[in-house]
Amino acid sequence: MDKPTKTAKRRDRRSFTPEFKAEVVRLCKAGDRSIERVAKDLDLTETALREWVQRADIDAGNGPAGALTTDERAELARLRRENKQLLMDREILKKAAKFFAKESP
Repeated sequence: MDKPTKTAKRRDRRSFTPEFKAEVVRLCKAGDRSIERVAKDLDLTETALREWVQRADIDAGNGPAGALTTDERAELARLRRENKQLLMDREILKKAAKFFAKESP
């Protein structure tokens, strides 16, 4: 008889509220359960939970030097989007200027 093969089912991506994440981080920091245990109890991945704890430490000012807080990361993402849009706008204006320069007598 053949051995049954283990096939990992791909789980749908879930999203969690900031309040939920904060509460889970608090549970981890309480010290009575390991991150691994909390992850198993709440059906979370240990990797995601460790990332939440690390992010909470950085946001509290206890992260490595140069680490961006959540707010700083959001602002950086916003500025990158804005910069991309401005670069596209500039290219359009350059093309329009060339077009109208050819049209002028």
